[in-house]
Amino acid sequence: MREDFPILQRKINGYPLVYLDNAATTQKPASVINAMNDYYANSNANVHRAVHTLAGEATEGYESCRTALKERFNTDKAIITSGTTEAINLVAHAWGRANLSDGDAIILTEMEHHSDIVPWQMLAQEKNIELRYVPVMEDLTLDMELFESAIEGAKLVCVVHISNVLGVCNPIEEIVSIANKHGAKVLLDAAQSAPHQDIDFKSIGVDFMAFSAHKMCGPTGIGALLVADDAFEEMQPFMGGGDMIETVSIHGSTYQTNEQKFEAGTPRIAEAIGWTEALNWLSSINIVAEHKRILESARWLASKLRAMGMNVYGRHDDHDAAVVSFLHPTMNSEDLAHLLDARGFAVRTGHHCAQPLLDRLQITGTLRVSLYFYNTQEEVESFIEYFSEILERFA
Repeated sequence: MREDFPILQRKINGYPLVYLDNAATTQKPASVINAMNDYYANSNANVHRAVHTLAGEATEGYESCRTALKERFNTDKAIITSGTTEAINLVAHAWGRANLSDGDAIILTEMEHHSDIVPWQMLAQEKNIELRYVPVMEDLTLDMELFESAIEGAKLVCVVHISNVLGVCNPIEEIVSIANKHGAKVLLDAAQSAPHQDIDFKSIGVDFMAFSAHKMCGPTGIGALLVADDAFEEMQPFMGGGDMIETVSIHGSTYQTNEQKFEAGTPRIAEAIGWTEALNWLSSINIVAEHKRILESARWLASKLRAMGMNVYGRHDDHDAAVVSFLHPTMNSEDLAHLLDARGFAVRTGHHCAQPLLDRLQITGTLRVSLYFYNTQEEVESFIEYFSEILERFA
């Protein structure tokens, strides 16, 4: 598997790269890189607007991504966006503005990424919508009793599937069941779960699901919003231009009835072609077995760090992500990250775009190790070995 990823052969400061920042972005197999290069070298053209050979190849390549998304996630509607952030903003603009009124309520959680908070705060200022936040409890799970109390009168529930800080997987089936009883739609931020799980969109029962290609071995700058049929019919276009229209005259315009209604302008053609290859690559591995393997490595890492006196944030249950966020009691996380980088270990520090959650934990940031399918137990053991050296020298 590792031989598929050219960057994993790189050395940093003379040491082998150990890439442990996968919750931020994953590396790309050669097939993804080659497919994008091949498009630019041999088939570069715009889509949907011409009958010449190159345009046909570009259109086929772009639409193959939509087809692959529909097949992988079992959905009828897949809108291609620039990523999770644009997908959530699309819901806010295209569905929220058309269907929410003054006094309506939206349920959020303290676990949300900023991308699933800020758009709703902006809409709330514009339309006087109430935002209700479900708190995180001491065991790092959502307060579901309070969620049931807060859902009354809410029109939309916005919830992260897996926390990018804690790795905790939220009980989506229970959340959807409660929301359905109260007539609320559900938006799922699947940025951290789509890369690690086989998700059936129709079975999971949410109305919207947002995620990004770059966290699942695909290119940056592209993602998707999956939409249930009834929710799709309630959405209004918010970005006008080419490709999203059927007719345009000086008196008005009519719009496409399919996903292109929300894809104005020249789309991300090369990125879509690359993402198709990434989806093909993911289909070639046993995600369930690989997730179990790296989760065991994360559990081992968390136990070793706790034994070394670190404060570790996470529980690492069976459906959680292989993410280990931790803090040294006294040493600065950025200093530790620089020392780790000197030996080729790539980790992330900071608030991870989840400041409300960190406020709840009464911290300002963590040092985060996040694993993906090309990581090995040997890499995790080498991390602990060198981290021990750092503590001996500097702690």
